[in-house]
Amino acid sequence: MRKILGSLRKADQMFDLIQDGDRVAVGVSGGKDSVLLLWALHIYATRFPEKNFSVVGITLKFGFDGMDFTPLEKFCNDKGIEYHAYDTGLRQVLEANADKEGRLPCSLCSKFKKALVIDYAKQHGCNKFAFGHHVDDAIETVFMNAIFNGKLATFVPKMYLDRDGMEMIRPFALVHEADIISVHERHDELPIVQSMCPMDKHTSREDVKHLLESIYKEYPQARHNFVNMLTNTDNVQLWPLEQFQLPSEVE
Repeated sequence: MRKILGSLRKADQMFDLIQDGDRVAVGVSGGKDSVLLLWALHIYATRFPEKNFSVVGITLKFGFDGMDFTPLEKFCNDKGIEYHAYDTGLRQVLEANADKEGRLPCSLCSKFKKALVIDYAKQHGCNKFAFGHHVDDAIETVFMNAIFNGKLATFVPKMYLDRDGMEMIRPFALVHEADIISVHERHDELPIVQSMCPMDKHTSREDVKHLLESIYKEYPQARHNFVNMLTNTDNVQLWPLEQFQLPSEVE
């Protein structure tokens, strides 16, 4: 856990994520990343005297059968973490927008989740909301955008949303997934609510995750270099078309 907190603190210092007086809502799906983020931010808020902020966990219940959030609620009560869970009916909305093969629309789901977390965060007096995306997610997003969208881009650790008047932060921006897994293995009391979404582990992101693992196996140095790539903006070299006079026809 010390390594997680060290990475969180470094990200806060690098990206200026949290200020005194902040009230941060954490979107908690029940998965390993968001549950640990909620606990880590709670520790950061209560044990680091240089920071004066509060944390509240918010869970959106989609309505998928077999997902029990009672252990998560108990964990938060035991740790003194403010926590709220809300029934949303999102399952019915997603199923109504499924494609011909019955695949649920992940992009639509993401938009609904963010909008609802913002709404509930405001209800609880929060000025920021946090998601548990880690550095490996950021690298995967670079490759997903390159493969599927023809662009080089990833999410940022901090973004102010003008329309909502809220700031979105990602305190795990420097945390590796392997370290998250390691903490869960050492702390049995950390509850994980298994996702029952039929799209879980059957997405393009999962394919890219496996692709990257094969790259790391063949080229171990790539893991470190890909992390450096995220902030190495001074060395980006692409094709600036405005500097070239392209022929009108290609013979």
